[in-house]
Amino acid sequence: MSGGGNHRPPDQGGRETLADLVRAETAAGMSEREKWVALREARLYFQRPEKPGFLVSETGDAGAIVPVFTSIPGLARFAGACSWASTSVEDLVGLLPEGVRALVDPLGERPFLLDARVLREAAEAQEEGEGRGGS
Repeated sequence: MSGGGNHRPPDQGGRETLADLVRAETAAGMSEREKWVALREARLYFQRPEKPGFLVSETGDAGAIVPVFTSIPGLARFAGACSWASTSVEDLVGLLPEGVRALVDPLGERPFLLDARVLREAAEAQEEGEGRGGS
């Protein structure tokens, strides 16, 4: 995780953002490998709590979620001025407690749930495919 404050997000360096990935997936099909590669490199921003970890919300039927954002302006629309941190989707998958999902861009045009378990399974399937010489 990287610290926040009033710093600008790092330059994407030509990499596809998670928001770009969602738009691309809606517009055209991508292979599982392309989706995972794009997701692994995407950055997500979230409100940093006083103690290390995530601000987890219990939502009843939807279970425990952490609101995360594909941009700092998106986080600001949700939480106002706040301390923030960022991490890659790949790291988020490893950091989220079991049973907790991330709600991506809850105030955006296309919010969606990011289930760490599903992403872990996709990563394992990709690694198995690469181990057999497939893609």
